Amino acid sequence: MKILLAILAGLLCGVLSGFGIGGGTLLVLWLTLCAGLEQRAAQGVNLLFFLPTAASALVLHAKNRFISWKTTIPAALCGCVTAALGAWAAANMELGILRKLFGAFLIGIAILELRKKDSSTGSHETKQRKN
Repeated sequence: MKILLAILAGLLCGVLSGFGIGGGTLLVLWLTLCAGLEQRAAQGVNLLFFLPTAASALVLHAKNRFISWKTTIPAALCGCVTAALGAWAAANMELGILRKLFGAFLIGIAILELRKKDSSTGSHETKQRKN
């Protein structure tokens, strides 16, 4: 049964990663809350999970010309540097503090998402009515 749940969690997080939503965040939550992994181990698994899912999504998004390379290259370079700094900080941080920071991050993102207005829905409906 554990293997089936792991497969289902991987499938769900893979689909979300393909959408660019951040399935890795859910994967870390599942690994720590359901699979019983320590936070650092879950983050390591998430990084390994991310590589093939990101590579396959990147190929498809690039093929469909959904990537602006002019903005992607500088962002990716800065992301690599800060990811290395973040990994170093996480490895040297007390586990309790790391868990609290991760929880605060999730709560902050949830609040931002709940407060965000969906402006694309209204404009999309308006465009459809005009056509």
